[in-house]
Amino acid sequence: MAKLKSKDIQKMSKQEKEKKLKELKMELVKSKAGSAKGGSSRTKEIKKIIARIITLNK
Repeated sequence: MAKLKSKDIQKMSKQEKEKKLKELKMELVKSKAGSAKGGSSRTKEIKKIIARIITLNK
């Protein structure tokens, strides 16, 4: 999955943002279950994208 930049998120509609947020949360759960110990860089990246969407959603 490619990184989502702020300008890309701003172009999305509210429904698209909500859908993407749901997908990312499911992916986060899967990546956490996949990595037993220690945080993976993938988990960190997903968290950053989720935070970016939530911040720009206001």
